[in-house]
Amino acid sequence: MSHVSPTLMDVDAFFVWAQGRDGRWELRDGQPVLMAPESAIHALTKYAAQESLKGAIQRAGLACRMFPDGMTVRVGARTAFEPDALVVCPAPPDLNSMEIPNPVVVVEVLSPSTAADDHGPKLDGYFSVPSVEHYLILDPDRRVMIWHKRGQAGAIETRILRDGAIRLDPPGLEAEVEGFFPAD
Repeated sequence: MSHVSPTLMDVDAFFVWAQGRDGRWELRDGQPVLMAPESAIHALTKYAAQESLKGAIQRAGLACRMFPDGMTVRVGARTAFEPDALVVCPAPPDLNSMEIPNPVVVVEVLSPSTAADDHGPKLDGYFSVPSVEHYLILDPDRRVMIWHKRGQAGAIETRILRDGAIRLDPPGLEAEVEGFFPAD
């Protein structure tokens, strides 16, 4: 990831700046950051996770919507992340927005260049959003899901899953862990 602008901006200014710009960008502490290109395994894992969440929503019959990468989650006045997938309930009425203000589930796929961010600033940032109940970190190389869940009194519970079912409640979604990873 590389910084490109010496001028600090807030999230609203970032949205104006980012419109029509090539590449995928996040805002970190007021600085736009270009996201690195992805490996094939990263892209396939991201797609599998998106499909798994979409299927879980359909099976549950919930008024939720899965969004793929490209949507932004504001985690502070000068910080906004673009997860690899997210679930919001109910679906936002304005589909022209670049921002999802109330995600319930956010997903990041690990890559060598993002692992420290995914386990550090993003973990803290996503759980600073009151609506976030679940933060899933997917390790495509080890085929491991690291499930962070909002618990009692603000505590964050963490589980490491390799197989079996995961129940994301709220909102009431259930899916097989293996479904979040591409078939071998």
